[in-house]
Amino acid sequence: MSFSGFPDEAFLFYEGLEADNSKTYWTRHKQLYTDMVRAPMTALGEELAAEFGPVHLFRPHRDVRFAKDKSPYKTHQGAYAATADAIGYYVQIDAAGLHAGAGLYSAQGGQLARYRQAVDEELSGVPLAKIVDELRAAGYEIEGDRLKTRPRGTPEGHPRLDLLRHRSLHAGRRFPPEPWVHTPEVLDRVRVVWRDLTPLVEWLTAHLPAD
Repeated sequence: MSFSGFPDEAFLFYEGLEADNSKTYWTRHKQLYTDMVRAPMTALGEELAAEFGPVHLFRPHRDVRFAKDKSPYKTHQGAYAATADAIGYYVQIDAAGLHAGAGLYSAQGGQLARYRQAVDEELSGVPLAKIVDELRAAGYEIEGDRLKTRPRGTPEGHPRLDLLRHRSLHAGRRFPPEPWVHTPEVLDRVRVVWRDLTPLVEWLTAHLPAD
């Protein structure tokens, strides 16, 4: 099927799930999720795959084995196109609207050490700082898990200290559920975001190979 937008029912489904995150609610509305959330997200991913590679949907169930919050279902539907371990492009919908982003979402194995080494070295760190500054100036949110202090052994006056604090690094943009989210315009908006974030993804992919 071709992508035609996310119907209003998709956002209403997540409003309801936020209010009642239970198996009863899920069972009663499972067909709504399948038709109004998963199907259009699958179609969106198929449209994006030609340029960005295969797009995979995340499962709707939460892993609650070690979580204090035992709510069984995610209150969003995410999808991603990976370029390396924990690195790639991401899109999701939830009750608040649409989010598109890209970057390093959860460093695996020795990736964090390699990230900090690459940021520390001027030849590789300066280009990353320029990429991040340009994205921030373009209105993108620069996000990720960060240390409150500086990594051990890092001088206080390091020129890229803010980047060195990151344990994950991704950028993105959130869109409220305005009328265009019900149309194919979503595809264009997500594609623009992913293209804008490609320099960040390419830097991370090149400098953070898998173990």
